[in-house]
Amino acid sequence: MSQKNHEGKRTARERLQEQREKEKARARRGRQAVVAGAVVVALAVAGGIAVWATSAGSGKSSSDNETARPKQAGGGSSPAIPVGAPHAPSTLTVWEDFRCPACQQFETGFRPAIHELQDSGQLKNEYHLVTIIDGNAGGKGSLNAANAALCAQDAGKFREYHDVLYSHQPPEEQDKFADKQYLLQLAGKVKGLVTPAFTRCVNDGRYDRFAQKSTDAFAKSGYRGTPTVLLNGKDLAKEKGGRLTPADLKKMVQDANKGKQPGKSASPHTGASPHSGASPHPTTSTRGKQAARSTPPRGEHAARSASPRGKQHGMSATPGT
Repeated sequence: MSQKNHEGKRTARERLQEQREKEKARARRGRQAVVAGAVVVALAVAGGIAVWATSAGSGKSSSDNETARPKQAGGGSSPAIPVGAPHAPSTLTVWEDFRCPACQQFETGFRPAIHELQDSGQLKNEYHLVTIIDGNAGGKGSLNAANAALCAQDAGKFREYHDVLYSHQPPEEQDKFADKQYLLQLAGKVKGLVTPAFTRCVNDGRYDRFAQKSTDAFAKSGYRGTPTVLLNGKDLAKEKGGRLTPADLKKMVQDANKGKQPGKSASPHTGASPHSGASPHPTTSTRGKQAARSTPPRGEHAARSASPRGKQHGMSATPGT
């Protein structure tokens, strides 16, 4: 074999090895971080400056869709979807984007604890669905997935479909949620959700404007990334030295609820009157359009640069917690 051919094959092997390493790294970033049954969320601020990009919320909507609001949803300047007993003593406010990998890791990791607290009447959630990644990376997956989830709210199945979307989240660079047929296919995993009314709602983008208003509210809030998670108005990014487990969350809720009666609801999945425990906006705001990136629950994605060089930081785990 000539030296030239030998070098060519070696280079090809090196390229293949590099590609495999990249794929492994991508898989590690997307893998749910579970240590001894507990998900540990890194909250320390990561390095780098990121720029808010205009979200894909500027598209035209019909007059009907302009004011459309899902059942039981909170309107006004900060639209939200309530989940849980109306009079639960504690409120977990979550700002999230269905395309955000850190949101997926938070939701899947904390899901059992949150469901348990919701179903026992200890906690109600307020979900603010935003379309940040569409604006930063392009595409319509954040918007279309948010609209489909809001359509599921009309059918009383928001929580179930919300969880299905995160369980089947595609890689961020693959804007698969932009495909409405795929969203309808996933809806088939929720018993009784796929109806003519739901299908029409998804295809028509009935709640696009609702999701856009939520994104506008996020842009003005001073929050810097998704997921942003607040318990009774307290930013969980500032708790436990920047690290939090589902067990920590449960204890915080139990401590906050001492002496208070749990809420009651005919169904643990139904919504509450939104904003009954809404968290206040932070007292500080970002300077100009720049914001420091942080890791979940406060801030993986909102402030990512539109540049494809923007580096992501997923959920990390540490043993022994």
